[in-house]
Amino acid sequence: MVKLLYFAGLREALGIPGESLALPAPDCDVAALRAHLAARGGAWAEQFAAARNLRAAVNQDMAAAAAPVRDGDEVAFFPPVTGG
Repeated sequence: MVKLLYFAGLREALGIPGESLALPAPDCDVAALRAHLAARGGAWAEQFAAARNLRAAVNQDMAAAAAPVRDGDEVAFFPPVTGG
C-alpha cells in the first residue's frame, strides 16, 4: 500500500485529501501510478491526464515521472504553484 496525498486544486477537484492504495504493479513508477489513477475516469481522468502539468513528491522529495514507487511510500500530487 502507498499513501497518496492530493493538494490545492487537485484536492478540490477530486473531493478528497488523500487515500491509501495498493500499487497497480510490483515495478511501479510515478507515471504508472498517474496512469492508474487516470483510468478511474471522470474527474480522475481529467486531473491525471498525461498532458496535465502535475508535480509529484515521493517521501517528501520531488520526483520525476520515472521515479520508483514502492510499498510503504507516501506520494503527493499537486499542481504547480504560482504566487507573489
